[in-house]
Amino acid sequence: MVWYESPLLASAGLPHAFSTRQGGVSPPPFDSLSFGNPAGPAQDVWENIEENYRRLQTAIGAADRKVLRVHQMHGCGVMVARREIVWDMHAKADAVVASQPDCLASVRVADCTPVLLAAADGRAVAAVHAGWRGVVAGVVPRAVVELRKVAPNAPLLAAIGPCIGMEAFEVGAEVLEAFVALLGERAPIRACAGGKGRVDLRRAIALQLQDAGLPPENIDMTDRCTVEHAGEFFSHRRDQGVTGRMVAMIGTARKI
Repeated sequence: MVWYESPLLASAGLPHAFSTRQGGVSPPPFDSLSFGNPAGPAQDVWENIEENYRRLQTAIGAADRKVLRVHQMHGCGVMVARREIVWDMHAKADAVVASQPDCLASVRVADCTPVLLAAADGRAVAAVHAGWRGVVAGVVPRAVVELRKVAPNAPLLAAIGPCIGMEAFEVGAEVLEAFVALLGERAPIRACAGGKGRVDLRRAIALQLQDAGLPPENIDMTDRCTVEHAGEFFSHRRDQGVTGRMVAMIGTARKI
């Protein structure tokens, strides 16, 4: 079982993980720690996915917690878990905010950027799925706003997980223009021949987090690329859509 942790989130006592593809029970092409299926005829069975969740949750010391999942849309919807409302895993959103100690906020990715957020006192957390459309739509700052409503007096911590790296993320002119409109001269883009270019999603998200009031020292970021490091990660782009899914999950601190 192989996964990544954020030193910032770990220091706050928050159970969390950015999963890899290693250590599960799913067969090829989902081998082996997969948490979801692509659209199409190639499908993993749900029993494998549930066992993969069980293994990862056990590894991070959160086997007894309920995983809060949503139907991800590449948008800016945020679902906030509330004790009085039954959780709807089919709700359409791209971020989950939770403060219940028996839950894990989670999102699935296979090139898009997973972002884990937490109040520094460990009382509330969030998981965010941010592809380029979600970044442009503002899903990360919106999740920050909703998390602050739940934990209004605590500084926030953030960890930006493995995703498609800049060198692998070639995009069209319309995507470059969208990031310039979003971030102006700070947009982390590089123009290439033929009107195409490249975008650094992690850097764009870090800028959004700083604009939302998080100091740089409260933001962790990895350099792992889901396309480049094929032995570690699934990649929708590299594998032409027929691939598994990683998960990013986080729960409140045990002391709560």
